[in-house]
Amino acid sequence: MDAVTIGAMTLSEARDAVRRRDITARALAEAALHALRIWQPHTNAAAAIEPERALRMADAVDAAIAAGREVGSLAGVPMAHKDMMYRAGRRAACGSAVLADHVPAVTATVLTRLDAAGAVDCGALNMAELAYNPTGHNTHTGHVRNPWNPACVPGGSSSGSGAIVASGAVFAALGSDTGGSIRFPASCCGVTGIKPTLGRVSRAGTMGLCTSLDTIGPIARSARDCALVLAAIAGPDPADPHSDPRPAPGWMAALDAGAEGLTIGVIPGVLVEGVEAAVASALAATVAAWRDAGVRVVELLPPDLVAAHALAVTVLLAEAAETQGHWLEEREQDLTPVTAISLRKGRQIAPADYADAVAGRPASIDAFCAEVFTRCDALLLPILPIPVPTLEETDWGAPARGRLIAAMMRHTPAINYLGLPALALPCGLDTNGLPIGHQIVGRPFDEGTLFRLGAAFQSVTDWHRRRPTPPRA
Repeated sequence: MDAVTIGAMTLSEARDAVRRRDITARALAEAALHALRIWQPHTNAAAAIEPERALRMADAVDAAIAAGREVGSLAGVPMAHKDMMYRAGRRAACGSAVLADHVPAVTATVLTRLDAAGAVDCGALNMAELAYNPTGHNTHTGHVRNPWNPACVPGGSSSGSGAIVASGAVFAALGSDTGGSIRFPASCCGVTGIKPTLGRVSRAGTMGLCTSLDTIGPIARSARDCALVLAAIAGPDPADPHSDPRPAPGWMAALDAGAEGLTIGVIPGVLVEGVEAAVASALAATVAAWRDAGVRVVELLPPDLVAAHALAVTVLLAEAAETQGHWLEEREQDLTPVTAISLRKGRQIAPADYADAVAGRPASIDAFCAEVFTRCDALLLPILPIPVPTLEETDWGAPARGRLIAAMMRHTPAINYLGLPALALPCGLDTNGLPIGHQIVGRPFDEGTLFRLGAAFQSVTDWHRRRPTPPRA
């Protein structure tokens, strides 16, 4: 099986090929490690590539299959993960100079569960400093670059995760999403990502930013692949008191059911107002594709996402300042300006405003769900209302930076405040050949319906199958 064939496979196809012994897990790992090295000069996606660990894990899968032993749901699948998912003994700098020497003594629950499922860990991936910005900039580790065009942002803060999955080097990567950090890179890089319901996935052994909003989830090549990975990592965890007690349901059986009988809600103005022409055109075609997939599309009056957005920002800044603010006294000179300014802003939030934002959250969630999900099974929203910007125009001090960052952040933090699941799906290319994505937002703990919808959408579109041109070896 050649590299082109491997690069075109989905996670589930690769997993099944290993189980059938059409290809060995070692061969998949070797192909992934080779691709990681080839893409690294072009994307700077990897913080650490670990061939010895990857090949050891792959050989263990091959030995188990050869011996006829039962293997896990992800056996032999090469992955890599955002550099805030701790593995005991492996440095985890979390994109920051202040943690350059941080070597955790614990392994994150999500990695332990992936290990149990037989996934192959190829290394750690670069990220925005302390998971703080939506672009991919990082002066400490070097900026991550978009594999479709290295002059452009890959989206952040899970920048390496989006870039490396889009490149085809690995089949999936874990990221985190506190205000959009899975959905931004999925959209910018043309891949699929799931922000789960708050509490669906344990955060034990991962870097914390904002307890009220942080979620962990996968970026992968398709909705089906995201479902496979999320099923492996979801569920209660005694090590995380904030994890929800309900077990992860069996999502996979429903993915082939199609979307007949399901309804997506659209807010017509949201798809055009403040949305640049190429993105608006792609979103209009996306609505038509949903209908082609058998989905009923209904128009909704706009719920109050503006208020939810503002409350999300209040909670995020205040809690992040509480979690990471000590670096201002201890190592401020080693923080990027974006991080330092954000931490200082968080300290300026009045305690009463933060308390009100937290106290009003349950009522906001109930009101939103009653308003939206009595009429539809999922809400369609943009992710970026603008084409993927360049690294230069979103760099610190660039004249357009403020406007572009505000545009990027317009449609995501409100969903974190509401704690809802959101599935990011690619839906087009702009006039510069850069990906366009959209998100569908679901009821609490109803990721299964999002996966079913996503699989139906990807059965009538091929955006998730498109890849950037590989660099020459």
